[in-house]
Amino acid sequence: MGAEVAEPGTVRPGGRTARVRTAVLQAAGDTLAERGFAHLDLADIARRAEVGKTTVYRRWGTVTGLVADLLTDMAEQSLPRTESGSLLGDLKANARLVRRTLADPRQGALFKAVIAAATCEAKTAEALHRFYEIRVKEWAPCVQQAIDRGEVPKETDTHEVIRAVSAPLYYRLLTSRDPLDEAAADRAAEAAATAARAGVYVRSEAGLG
Repeated sequence: MGAEVAEPGTVRPGGRTARVRTAVLQAAGDTLAERGFAHLDLADIARRAEVGKTTVYRRWGTVTGLVADLLTDMAEQSLPRTESGSLLGDLKANARLVRRTLADPRQGALFKAVIAAATCEAKTAEALHRFYEIRVKEWAPCVQQAIDRGEVPKETDTHEVIRAVSAPLYYRLLTSRDPLDEAAADRAAEAAATAARAGVYVRSEAGLG
């Protein structure tokens, strides 16, 4: 469920609208990372982005609307999956991508802020769920290819395998001061691959007659 991205908006074509969106999303992401969701203010974001306040209010309307657009932009610009030819290789690539994102001072702080906000803001929670849905769908074909190669059982839930890779890394980010190093990423991938091969992620209804 990798999420490493370019700076918001930089992949998009030119034009004033694109430049405004880039500047505003950059300012929103920086503020989230530095001060958290509670300190997001549209007027302050407009000043920071050097964009007219009216433009920001008209386009995004609310702080939650702005955060939702930021997450949409991040999901769209996240790096695509890599395919190594083996389940473990693919899951390690995914885990290392997630680790790089969460270990990055700006990105890690940004995700902490959004996750915290999602616990009490329904629209932010919806946007966060949409972000992860996009990223899981991007990487799920790696597991399907493993099914096709006969590496894992036929009825394996491809999405659950991908979620299992990143879950330990998010847990470490949110609950521990232990470093998010590459060894932790590789362990998460190895654990998910081993469990998948053992049939842990086979859909429960697959066994019903």
